[in-house]
Amino acid sequence: MPKLHVEALIFCLCWAALAILGGLQAGLWVGAALSAGLLLIIMPTSSFVLSKTGSFAMERQVRWGILVVAALVFGLARTFIR
Repeated sequence: MPKLHVEALIFCLCWAALAILGGLQAGLWVGAALSAGLLLIIMPTSSFVLSKTGSFAMERQVRWGILVVAALVFGLARTFIR
């Protein structure tokens, strides 16, 4: 069995938590949009960074950065749009 990568597991749990929080706070469609939208943004961006630089550290920073920005945007939207 392959080695478990803790960082990847934590990232997936944070992504799922953001989608679930979006679903609980703003409705099922928002949760689904967060999950699918992040999938459509993170995966191509990660592969682009890896193909151009070959740096797993940079890919990790970009991936986490996108997730943090999505969480901040969701939090701000929930604060200002009621």
